[in-house]
Amino acid sequence: MAARPILVLPDEFLRKRAKRVRVINAPMQRLIDDMIDTMRKAHGVGLAAIQIGVLQRVAVIEIPEEDVRVLINPEILRRGGEREVTEGCLSIPGYRGKLRRSVKVTARALDRHGKEIRIKAEELLAQALEHEIDHLNGILYIDHLETHSNLWKLEPEAIDTEAATEAHSG
Repeated sequence: MAARPILVLPDEFLRKRAKRVRVINAPMQRLIDDMIDTMRKAHGVGLAAIQIGVLQRVAVIEIPEEDVRVLINPEILRRGGEREVTEGCLSIPGYRGKLRRSVKVTARALDRHGKEIRIKAEELLAQALEHEIDHLNGILYIDHLETHSNLWKLEPEAIDTEAATEAHSG
């Protein structure tokens, strides 16, 4: 297990569409472990494999006070409601944006052992699911901004404070 470097904009790899996972084997288990380590080291809520240069449909999400979720070939089945959220991304460090996300999301994926799981999510988990699945489709949260004024740069002292107190999505 090892933390890997996270790709950041303007790296064009982040705009690629990840490929479906066909086999869950030992190298896939190592990838998942590395993704969890990378996400935790970066103080993130989620991370998609594409963010570490792997073109596979794999994401990990860890909401505070909950166990880590491993999602292989995730897809959103249903969305409900809409709310305004402030969002950040490990691949766009130092920035935040205001955008609209679903209030509720139902998703389907395989866990790290290949078992199908369904997740009914609200609030932060729903937001993280949409954010990470967007990554797997080459979409970044900034693509959802209605105007450029909805994106702002954090001050350096705010970035240091945030890393110690608040997690952000992958």
